[in-house]
Amino acid sequence: MAATGATPLVADVETFDLDQLRDLVAGHDAVVWSAGAGGGDPERTYAVDRDAAIRTMDAAAAAGVPRYVMVSWIGSRPDHGVDPESSFFAYADAKLAADQHLQESRLDWTILGPGSLTLDPPTGRISLDVPGIAEVARADVAAVIAATLVDDSTIARTIRFGMGDVPIGAALSEERPAGEP
Repeated sequence: MAATGATPLVADVETFDLDQLRDLVAGHDAVVWSAGAGGGDPERTYAVDRDAAIRTMDAAAAAGVPRYVMVSWIGSRPDHGVDPESSFFAYADAKLAADQHLQESRLDWTILGPGSLTLDPPTGRISLDVPGIAEVARADVAAVIAATLVDDSTIARTIRFGMGDVPIGAALSEERPAGEP
């Protein structure tokens, strides 16, 4: 990250309280949440993917950082259909709770819903509202995040995407699908 001119900050978002997170984000233009517990332990998944994410939203608001981009997942909807007995349920439930909290906030929010992440080379192209659980290169997700931060038309939108044929900037400026915020 430093090679790009950014200044990386290391913080334990799982244990930082609201004041510590507020101090961490103060003075910045935006917060991008892409942290995750990595699965396996439902308690930790809720602690990071729901609770810590929500604290950072509240911290951004308290610090006067208006822009917040949440990297969620393509299936984050109330009707996600993940069986409560599935090991993936905690993740689906935690992400949905965080997404809903963000939508109810006063932040200039965008929720990104990428499909399953791959290590494929980036294409610079995506497709919106792909059916099922599409795949997308991690590098293309990073490019979508960067494009979202400079495109105010993405504010108050949930953008679900996977690999596709449309250049990222053009895809983000497409009309909103019916029923999507």
